[in-house]
Amino acid sequence: MVGYTGRVTGKVGAGLVGEVLLHVPERLATEAFLAYPSVPDETLPLGTPVVVVEYQPPRTVYVARALG
Repeated sequence: MVGYTGRVTGKVGAGLVGEVLLHVPERLATEAFLAYPSVPDETLPLGTPVVVVEYQPPRTVYVARALG
């Protein structure tokens, strides 16, 4: 999961449990995951492109704003 990219579908921020949609190539699908910011106090609004920096099974990821 680390390195996968997607978009924020539920605001990600400090004190919030957000949601992201990630493309999962092994399953040929786009799936929803609970998301937390990898940078403390960063807020990621809806539609922000993100990259997974940490994965905690089964459905939790820590994300950062994707470059580019």
